[in-house]
Amino acid sequence: MDLKQVAKDTAKVLASYLTYQSVRIVVAQLSETNPPLAIWLNDFSTKGKIQDGEAYIQELLLENQDLGFRIMTVREYLAHDVTEFLPEMVCTGIQQSNMEHRRQHLERITQLNWSVSISNPETSIDSEPNLDNLSS
Repeated sequence: MDLKQVAKDTAKVLASYLTYQSVRIVVAQLSETNPPLAIWLNDFSTKGKIQDGEAYIQELLLENQDLGFRIMTVREYLAHDVTEFLPEMVCTGIQQSNMEHRRQHLERITQLNWSVSISNPETSIDSEPNLDNLSS
C-alpha cells in the first residue's frame, strides 16, 4: 500500500469537492446580487468539468476571470477552515460508522442464527440431543 499516493489522491478529491462547494456558495451569493450571472455560472458549471476542480478552474478562468478568482478565493478559505477540523472528524466518523456497521451485522447474523435455531431445534447448537428417538 502506497500511503503517499493514497494521500495525494485524497487531497485531489478533497480539492475538487471544495471547488464544487465554492461554486455552490458563489452561485448562492450571486443569486441575491446578480441573478443573470448566477444563472450563467450555474449553466457553465453543469456543462463544465466540475468533477475535476483544477480543470474546472482553468476553463472558468478562460471564460470569466473574475468568477474564477472569486471561486479560488472561496475555495482557499474553505480549505483553511475545513482542514483544521478534518483529521479528527474523519477518524471519528469512520470509527463510529464502522462500529455501527459491525453492530448491524452482528444483529443480522444473530437474528438469522436464532431464527434457524427456533425453526429447526435439532440443529441448534445449544439444544440437547433427543435421546428418546434413538434407534438401537
